[in-house]
Amino acid sequence: MRKENFSSEDHLYRQVADGVEKMIGDDILKIGDKLPSVRVLSDEYGISMGTAFQAYYHLEGKGLIESRPKSGYYVRFNQKRFPDLPKMIHPEPLSHDVSVKEMIASIYADIASHSDKIINFALAVPDASLLPTAKINKSVMQSLRNGKDSCISYEHTQGNEELRKQIARLSFNWGGKVKPDDIVVTGGCLEAITLCIKAITQPGDTVAVESPNYFGIFQALESMGLKVVEIPSSPVTGLDLDSFQKALKKFPVKACVIIPNFNNPLGSCMPDEHKKKLVDIITKAGVPLIEDDIYGELFFGKNRPRTCKYYDTKGMVLHCSSLSKSLSPGYRIGWAIPGKFLEPVKQIKRIHNISSPTLTQAALAHYLQHGRYEYHLKNMRRALYTQCLRYVQAIINYFPEDTKVSRPHGGLILWVQLNKKVNTFKLRIEAMKHHISIVPGKIFSASFNYNNCIRISFGKPWDDNTEYGIMMLGKLIKKMM
Repeated sequence: MRKENFSSEDHLYRQVADGVEKMIGDDILKIGDKLPSVRVLSDEYGISMGTAFQAYYHLEGKGLIESRPKSGYYVRFNQKRFPDLPKMIHPEPLSHDVSVKEMIASIYADIASHSDKIINFALAVPDASLLPTAKINKSVMQSLRNGKDSCISYEHTQGNEELRKQIARLSFNWGGKVKPDDIVVTGGCLEAITLCIKAITQPGDTVAVESPNYFGIFQALESMGLKVVEIPSSPVTGLDLDSFQKALKKFPVKACVIIPNFNNPLGSCMPDEHKKKLVDIITKAGVPLIEDDIYGELFFGKNRPRTCKYYDTKGMVLHCSSLSKSLSPGYRIGWAIPGKFLEPVKQIKRIHNISSPTLTQAALAHYLQHGRYEYHLKNMRRALYTQCLRYVQAIINYFPEDTKVSRPHGGLILWVQLNKKVNTFKLRIEAMKHHISIVPGKIFSASFNYNNCIRISFGKPWDDNTEYGIMMLGKLIKKMM
């Protein structure tokens, strides 16, 4: 191992751990290899024994190494052991009605369950332990004390002015040049998407969507009497642009809805050059693009991926996001940046609910201004990356060998493809008998594909309960085969 010269004492153990992790990833250190003792690591890197222990503890938390009593530390996992990726399915290129309401209604109580008895792999939100609850509570109290009329009056239809300023600042992370007046605050990201869809379509129109796709989007489309054409999507690069262009030529597509960054449920991230090409395609075709960027800030790498909105010069991209996945799911703060469609979105928002709740807007505006949101995000990203690795390792250990799993570089979700003999809707029923909640793949398509797939959220920190849940799922799957 090579000695490094570190100039900063801050987070020294992470720098050491990252170096060891890279050697594991590059196969310099192989599974089963014994690592240098803590004392040797301390000498080689010129760090204290405590810092060396912290580095190994950090790697142990990720499941990359293990401690063996009276023997030392050993490499236990390499990301090259990841299972194969799920295969891309090509839905029939048809424009058809949406019919997912009954299926979703039958399982939604399980997904939203807050029972302590339920091991919930269904809910795609971070665990409360990962969120800065105490600081947000302080912001709520500050807003009650200092807000006009103690925040009991209606807020501006477009949203709290300070909150819109903070959202505009957040857009700098993806290179956006957004002004507060460009933003409409909503009750979460799904409401933002719904308002945008209503602003640019009429009942009976056809909307292009990715396949698989978040079931809430299908519900929204169904409620508005819209048809869908499903475009195949890669678990790595997202929307298949060639298939999308063919669909535009074949069908009277009036809008498209995509999740380019850490797609729900695939976990894919569209390369930035693909985003630029997509924006060029929709601009030339005159087809508005609704972009759901709710997971964009939860990246595991060094840089935040760009958005489609970044490449939009004509106002054709309606960008939607929220703080539900990164800060406060229950506060329901989302927003739309609708481009040239700002006025119709504002009008529909006015009709829909006049304004979003005043107190939660004021509280999160205060938090974003004073709560060190970026610091929170850095810690949260590290935790989610660690959890992602542990969940994948458990799936490798407990699920059948032919299981295929996505490899997200951000977000909260794993997409798991099982043997075709496994009906995951039936698997959900069996799993609930053991108090384990999952989401069957069938509800992520309007054409009833993905019967042998499940979505698993890794938002819950790894513990014995979590491991039991994955182990029991593996047993149930093997039994069904």
